[in-house]
Amino acid sequence: MLNLQAPLPQDVPAFFLTFCLVLLFVLLAELLTTKLGVSALVVRKIVHLAMGVVIFFVPAYFQSNFYPALVALLFLLFNALNIRFKWFGSLLAIPADESSHAPAVKSYGSLLFPLVFLFQLLFLWESHKWILQTSMLVMGVSDSLAALVGSSVGKKHIEHLTKNPKTVEGSLAMFVSSFFLLSATLLVFSKDFSGGLAGKPVVMLLALALLLALVATAVEALLSHGLDNFFIPVSIAYVLYVLEMNQTIFLERFLLGGLFAFLLAVFSIKVKFLNNSGATATFLLGTTIFGIGGVAWTVPLLTFYLLSSVLSKLGTKRKAKFDLVFEKGSQRDAGQVYANGGIAWVLMILFSLNNDPAIFFAYLGTLAAVQADTWATEIGTMWPNPKAWLVTTFKEVPVGTSGGVSVPGTTGAFLGSLFICASAILINNKWLFDFGVLQSFLLIGFSGLLASLVDSFFGATVQAQYFDPIREKVTERTHSIAPDGSLVENRLLKGTPLVNNDLVNTLCALSGSALAYIVIQNFHSFL
Repeated sequence: MLNLQAPLPQDVPAFFLTFCLVLLFVLLAELLTTKLGVSALVVRKIVHLAMGVVIFFVPAYFQSNFYPALVALLFLLFNALNIRFKWFGSLLAIPADESSHAPAVKSYGSLLFPLVFLFQLLFLWESHKWILQTSMLVMGVSDSLAALVGSSVGKKHIEHLTKNPKTVEGSLAMFVSSFFLLSATLLVFSKDFSGGLAGKPVVMLLALALLLALVATAVEALLSHGLDNFFIPVSIAYVLYVLEMNQTIFLERFLLGGLFAFLLAVFSIKVKFLNNSGATATFLLGTTIFGIGGVAWTVPLLTFYLLSSVLSKLGTKRKAKFDLVFEKGSQRDAGQVYANGGIAWVLMILFSLNNDPAIFFAYLGTLAAVQADTWATEIGTMWPNPKAWLVTTFKEVPVGTSGGVSVPGTTGAFLGSLFICASAILINNKWLFDFGVLQSFLLIGFSGLLASLVDSFFGATVQAQYFDPIREKVTERTHSIAPDGSLVENRLLKGTPLVNNDLVNTLCALSGSALAYIVIQNFHSFL
């Protein structure tokens, strides 16, 4: 719950000292960059590191969160104006490739740093200051070290991860420093634990530090443009908060779930289900759902993941003619993981904070939706000589056309949805039996089927489709590769350029969860 305490007179000197200290950091950064020619990246990251250390000690010299929140708000406003008017360029530009002299790109890290600090002050100050201190210290110090090491000695780039290249050396620095800081803070603050972490042996706290270091490293590796400034501390704070406050979530289960998610990510790369970004996103998603949700949430997700991944590998020769039509291939990336599992991920987080059974049905609904969409596409393109019709006009279109539906594909969509419900019933989920087995099958089955039709509708209306001049075909891809290896921009035929397949899949996943949630909410006696 948000909580802004009353200002205390004894905090006024600390407020002016902190404000002046932060302002001094900003002025020194600009001076070193513009007058002395020091690298903007190096200066900014040193300031970033120093601010993480300063914030760690904020609870020691402030009695109330009012003045720290005021400092955060003032610098949030200052940084927002700086992004608009570019007063201090050292806070804005980052190299597109930290190991090269590529053109600079804009960073929103200076804006997100005070924003996430403000949020944590309002949510955690009253009872969990140690979580705020831990998460902000890791973000301030480890994220800075990752960038400094990556830009100075990083030589091996990690392929297919993010638009801003990351290096093995930088990620290793992030992991090692995060593990050290998390281990130290968890041991130091263990006397303040009052919930699920209280009384845990040192070896388990070190294991938690190891897993959280992997999570922080994965978040840093996937995000760019300063977004990691927000999501690194939020990820760490969320895990520590639910382990402390939710008595149904156990540290042992969370650690096993994280281990399983890590092994699944490695396996997925080996068998080429996912590329590096997809595997990293899967590790993060899996750690949350496996570790916090337990078996009841894990089995339906694995049902979707394994069945859909295997299905995408079947009928390769028959589906090969569609490879240049679809935006992406069968090896999924982070965008596809977010599109297919992002809504499920958010629902798991919401459930961990309020334990509403209706959210679990929404979770099954979103998994049924993405399974239905995947099965409709895979079976529809794999089936020999099917006919397809555009969902908006019912005119016959070539198989694989965005918005096209076929009898085999639609049948596969409904069957795929039923598999999701069956997986939850097979593990004897109490809520489904309370609601009724048949009713659960119908609800989840039709949630998935209707969501797949929603996907087809958006695919036929607003999803971008292009003309490939090289192969003279309609495609979802924005560019094509010419025989000489050059990149050729495809011509937009219809739809909106911002609406790609990943966004349409996200809308599909959202519609499946919304339908299941709305229906189940009407059964107040069951809830």
